[in-house]
Amino acid sequence: MKQYFKLFDLRQKVDYRTEILSGLTVALALVPEAIAFAMIAGLSPLTGLYAAFMMGLVTSVLGGRPGMISGATGAVAVVIVALAASHGVEYIFAAVILAGILQLTAGFLRLGKLMRLVPHPVIFGFVNGLAIIIFLSQLAQFKTPEGAWLSGTALYTMLGLVFLAMLVIWLLPRISRVIPASLVAILLVFFIVVIFGIDTRTVGDIASIRGGFPPFHIPDIHWNLDTLLIILPYSAVIAGVGLIESLLTLNIIDEITGTRGRGNKEAIAQGTANILSGFFSGMGGCAMLGQSLINISSGARARLSGIVASLMLLVFIIFGSGLIERLPMAALTGVMIMVAIGTFEWASLRTFTRMPKSDIIVMVLVTGVTIALHNLALAVVVGVIIAALVFAWDNARRIRARKYIDEKGVKHYEIYGPLFFASVSAFNEKFDVQNDPDEVVIDFRESRVVDMSAIEALNKITGKYLKAGKKLHLRHLSPDCRQLLKNAAEIIDVNVMEDPAYKVAVDFPKGR
Repeated sequence: MKQYFKLFDLRQKVDYRTEILSGLTVALALVPEAIAFAMIAGLSPLTGLYAAFMMGLVTSVLGGRPGMISGATGAVAVVIVALAASHGVEYIFAAVILAGILQLTAGFLRLGKLMRLVPHPVIFGFVNGLAIIIFLSQLAQFKTPEGAWLSGTALYTMLGLVFLAMLVIWLLPRISRVIPASLVAILLVFFIVVIFGIDTRTVGDIASIRGGFPPFHIPDIHWNLDTLLIILPYSAVIAGVGLIESLLTLNIIDEITGTRGRGNKEAIAQGTANILSGFFSGMGGCAMLGQSLINISSGARARLSGIVASLMLLVFIIFGSGLIERLPMAALTGVMIMVAIGTFEWASLRTFTRMPKSDIIVMVLVTGVTIALHNLALAVVVGVIIAALVFAWDNARRIRARKYIDEKGVKHYEIYGPLFFASVSAFNEKFDVQNDPDEVVIDFRESRVVDMSAIEALNKITGKYLKAGKKLHLRHLSPDCRQLLKNAAEIIDVNVMEDPAYKVAVDFPKGR
């Protein structure tokens, strides 16, 4: 377990100044988001802030991706809002603890490898949808508390300050990278507002962040089977959403940094963080792509930045609430809009005329589901299912059979492509049982028998040849195909051994 408590990779040189300043920038950006997500779930702002602190600290120390930021997220908030309304906050804490246990189990079972099943078009759609969601969520800052759009001086002031923050973030890295551009933008807008006494919305206008250290609290619920049945569906979704978002974020940060994180270790860290979040009055959460990109774009590459961000967030809550509540929302809005612009995969737009139409459909669909439902995990699952179906359909059409009759009058069918449930119909159409000679060979040198549907297809085609009084041979079956046929002998009357009691006689070349 020592690897889980190693704070720094001693082989990696840490730029302490960059890590600390980047962590401070992330902490400032975490405040309004944590508050907003807690309010979406119908909980108090401190519930979101405590979750952001605990999730960020634990995953920064134990996680499998240095530089990645976790906290309270909108995806989790959307999941728990119904439970919060029907049973209250104590059930939320219990559901988050159970979700953490499920995530721990997934990590120990090494299920992080399942992320390999997510195709690149799905990742593109996920990232683009998230970027659009981040952008659209910032539009609320251009509205009054009553929901009407700002106008006149208030609108122009907001637009000017947001544009100034965006300009600093875009321009400063071209001049110097000594200080993270996002932090400079926030501080510059803050000082301009304070010095000139500009009337604009601040963090304090959303909610107060004043509080103490997250209190340890065992959820006040009835610990019985009925309670478990209430929270289990929510916990399962929280665990799934958290793992999908966290592991996808890990993969994206891997691509940006050219390094490789550890998915199973991250799953264990996420589970541990959610368990502690539930016991310390937090709403739970997972990795945050937007905040992670702020951190990475600021130059952070080690665990220190995430630790600093979490500790500074706690400092804000306990000691600096009065100052932080004076931060202009325009500055944070400008930062998040630039994050949205940087998150969007603009290169994916060039694929519309170059990639297969099926990939484009999957990418657009995942983006649409993400935007429409604000459920990133569901969008990814839908994308993976559709991509899998498209893959199965494409491979089903690729099965081929080269046919010829040798000098002994034996007809050969040389099969190309995988034989599985989707290609069975095309496979059956290749054979002419009635007109074939008395001896037939089906050669699988360039094919594979993949599943039970394929075995059943072999069983049926064998039965047709036996009924017609003809002899059938299967050749060049791979070892895994032979084992699959052996395992199926108890279910259908097929075997790979040359035994007259079975319908299929399999010829193996010498040496195989």
